Amino acid sequence: MFFVRTAMETDIPAVCSLLDVTWHATYDPILGVEKVSQLVASWHSAQAVKARLERKGGEFLVADDGRRLGGMAYAAPSKTKADVINLHQLYIHPDFLRQGIGRDLFAEIETCFPHAKKLALEVVIGNDGALAFYQAHGLSEVSRTENCGTCGSGIPAIVMEKDLPGV
Repeated sequence: MFFVRTAMETDIPAVCSLLDVTWHATYDPILGVEKVSQLVASWHSAQAVKARLERKGGEFLVADDGRRLGGMAYAAPSKTKADVINLHQLYIHPDFLRQGIGRDLFAEIETCFPHAKKLALEVVIGNDGALAFYQAHGLSEVSRTENCGTCGSGIPAIVMEKDLPGV
């Protein structure tokens, strides 16, 4: 059984490994192995994960069964919209899909920002599993971008949002 908890610095190597496995399993067929390898090396390096872990106001969660991590999630307030939380990452190890880990991580993220009015995220076009997951959790498409994750990425994505109950 996996329990959701706040990530710690000692989790960084396991988070990096989890992101490497999940990204290749998810995005190799969509973006190609070479592009995914480049993105993993850049976006999911130990330094990048540590920076997210240390970001003031962010929430970095892991699903842990005491032996391994089954998933992770990271969200932080938008840099441009004070009442919006951006869910930057929610990834589940391929061996543990459909066991409720994503649901549990997502539910916890939703409660971590009580003053937020919206939750926003991007889903890479072609990641149909993630799209269905987020639709089932109340998000809907509000726009599209040609640069998922970072300016100049060249990765097309669907931008989704959900109203939060807030205060």
